[in-house]
Amino acid sequence: MLDPESFDLVSPPGDIFMEASDGGVFKREMSPSQVEVVTGICETTSQAVAELGVARRRLIGLLAGKRLAGLGTHPFAAPWDGISPGRRYQDILEEQQLGARLGRLAAGLHIHVAVAGADRALAVYNALRGVAPLFVALAANAPFIAGRDSGLATVRPMLSDALPRQGVGPRFVSWAKLEDYVGVGLDAGAFTDVSQLWWECRLNLRLGTIELRAPDSQMSLGDVHGLAALAHATVADLCDRYDEGASLDAFETHTIQENRWRAARFGLSGSLIDLGRGRMVPTRVLVDELIRRGEGSRLHTTVAHGLQLAGGRLDRDMPAEQRGIVAEGGVRALAEWAADATERLPGVHLGATG
Repeated sequence: MLDPESFDLVSPPGDIFMEASDGGVFKREMSPSQVEVVTGICETTSQAVAELGVARRRLIGLLAGKRLAGLGTHPFAAPWDGISPGRRYQDILEEQQLGARLGRLAAGLHIHVAVAGADRALAVYNALRGVAPLFVALAANAPFIAGRDSGLATVRPMLSDALPRQGVGPRFVSWAKLEDYVGVGLDAGAFTDVSQLWWECRLNLRLGTIELRAPDSQMSLGDVHGLAALAHATVADLCDRYDEGASLDAFETHTIQENRWRAARFGLSGSLIDLGRGRMVPTRVLVDELIRRGEGSRLHTTVAHGLQLAGGRLDRDMPAEQRGIVAEGGVRALAEWAADATERLPGVHLGATG
């Protein structure tokens, strides 16, 4: 949430979390200038994106002239400012210190997909870890931090890494191994509940979903749609292959971590290790192959439009576009541009006058 004049971060007017407390659509984040928008349980990605559009439209109205921007991080805010009120966030600040202040600047798109069958879900989770860096690259949307060019396609993964249990989650060969991991962490007091396992791909043990947390927050609903459809189709493809008796690849964490770093550094313009073939391949080629596999999944008819939108993102270089805006008008111009793009909804475009 941004000030309409300075475009710096700003807290919401009043308490929008109380005003809009119907079903938990709007939730606090660690930064008082962020709001998490939550859809209900949806059958299709189109339905989820439609719900998100309705919620964004309502949120813009509640902000009473403040601006809304979907970015992986704010391009010039200092990392030393406030933490949201509440015992949970204060406890995180007390324990994590600088990590909490850096982590609060990160804003992501979290995509949940339910997978029936415990062993099936575990196999799909293990395999999805390996393609999560492709979503980092495709969604890269935050090259600037504290008013400076980070040199990265997105700085958000590095901000997240300031907190523990981030990045690439472990491979679990069985549910018993996952139970052991969680049990040791809880019993030792390393973390207080399973929601603090913040990996970019995780088994959400509270909701019963596989949660992909790798993408940056996005401005346009079209980009949200493309990323959500690709995640949905990828999970469906993995389920199809599992049901056919195929062994799903579950790569080592350190090799996936290498690709995660390269995705954050170079975005779509770089190359990643093709983990199955053991060689470097242009990232755009790997993402295109992922889209093609999704088109062959059993969900292809329901995600076809979204996969087209994901493919359209391959033709853009979002970090380069943002660098061009900053070169012409500075980081404030980038924040304003992001707000304009985020608020450009069907029937809604508030612009600078609110």
